[in-house]
Amino acid sequence: MKKIFSLILVFLVTSCSTASQFGTGVNITFDPRTIGMQIDDTIMQKNLNARLALTDKKYFISIQSEVLDGRIFLSGKVEEPEEKIRITKMAWETKGVRSVKNAITIKGQSNFKNTAKDIIITSQLRTALILNKNTKARNYTLETVNKNIYIFGIAMDSEEKKEVINEANKIYDVKEVIPSIYLVTELSRTKF
Repeated sequence: MKKIFSLILVFLVTSCSTASQFGTGVNITFDPRTIGMQIDDTIMQKNLNARLALTDKKYFISIQSEVLDGRIFLSGKVEEPEEKIRITKMAWETKGVRSVKNAITIKGQSNFKNTAKDIIITSQLRTALILNKNTKARNYTLETVNKNIYIFGIAMDSEEKKEVINEANKIYDVKEVIPSIYLVTELSRTKF
């Protein structure tokens, strides 16, 4: 009964808003996923987050996860490399997972100056995507770690995907752009 109530609640939350909520705090302007796909992704994310919190309560705050069409994107910071490996393994063990991208960093591997540069790089890319009329900035999660930009989201077509990657490559001081950008047509259960 609780499971049915949870599914109904998730359905109501996702269908009553004009822009769906994706993960933690990123709004999707146009989410081509069906309500069923959105529910599946939300359930996967909640299950993973619950398992992480049960493993160690600090993960509830220090680790963020996003799920899109069964693809998991992890970010945050941990104390030891073994924790990163353990979290990655837990993500892969989540029922329905198709891939895992891990942008988790180890504390102590970056300093205040590097963290500030990462924040500036992320802000520059977010601003560039907002100002670019050919991209839907709200469809992307951005994470910069040690000057490497991780981009996770949905592009309406290959031109938008190229445009997003191009904007990231224009930013000064970026080492590498690591895109996990999926085209609407690549979503596994999308029917057009």
